[in-house]
Amino acid sequence: MRVTAIAPSNIAFIKYWGKKDEILRLPANTSISMNLSNLNTTTTVEFSKDFENDSVEINKSTTDAPRVIKFIDIIRKRANIIGKVKIVSENNFPTAGGLASSASGFAALTVAATTAAGLRLSEKELSILARIGSGSASRSIPDGFVEWHEGDSSDTSYAESLYPADYWDIADVIAIIDEGKKDVPSTEGHKSAQSSIFFPDRMKNINNKIKNIKEAIRKKDFPQFGEIIEAEALEMHAVMLTSVPPLIYWQPATIRLMREVINWRREGLSVYFTIDAGPHLHLICQKKDERNVTKRLILIEEVEKTVINSPSAGARIITATSGF
Repeated sequence: MRVTAIAPSNIAFIKYWGKKDEILRLPANTSISMNLSNLNTTTTVEFSKDFENDSVEINKSTTDAPRVIKFIDIIRKRANIIGKVKIVSENNFPTAGGLASSASGFAALTVAATTAAGLRLSEKELSILARIGSGSASRSIPDGFVEWHEGDSSDTSYAESLYPADYWDIADVIAIIDEGKKDVPSTEGHKSAQSSIFFPDRMKNINNKIKNIKEAIRKKDFPQFGEIIEAEALEMHAVMLTSVPPLIYWQPATIRLMREVINWRREGLSVYFTIDAGPHLHLICQKKDERNVTKRLILIEEVEKTVINSPSAGARIITATSGF
């Protein structure tokens, strides 16, 4: 069976940075995120005894992709199949540039590959499996606003939906600074998180922060929500900047935009920023302010592109047919 699935990228409001278990990708802390409507990966998977070799095509380029094949081997073993695999995957946004392409990529792969292999897994089981491919992929399985439980074992570290995509009318306007790949992948960056002098203090305060943001989302208290996510983004990057070796994902335009957002708030525009492991700013606003935020971003020459996102459904199957 040939199966095609689509999965969204996500933006973390409370970040995941650092792991308790490198192999199982158990996060150092619980995280809270939102799936994004216009950053997606579409992946088609087929297993067949007629295929001579495994093949992987990502964004129209054939690749060896050992990490992908290692993940597929887990699925083959669980499904007790021996056929080779053909995978065709495409992102509609820059890959490996700090926009969580591995999250959408492994979430789409998980749903497509397990279905093509004849497995019928629950959402929780899919989230656990996706996490083994890429930690943040676990958050792209459920719908809308999502909590990824850190857990203390593989079976207890999974993501679930807090609220559906239509729960809160907010927007994420992404200012893409540089469409190139970042120098240090997130997978490598996680390994140095605990070398930061600030990491222990971050862990002491993280559970209270999670409690506060869940309450802000529940009440739809946008100013409280915005203050939490902005401080959280800066805190995570403070850990990165003080890791050994230091991780500096920001570019001059990143800092300029942060200052602009703060100035816009002083002028009365309710908008806050968050940043993942890359140079791009996610400007979070209420839907009614989306156009105003976008118009201001367009005037900044360092911004190569803007992408407007609403909260999105999670990973899902598009088609299931016989044969490529």
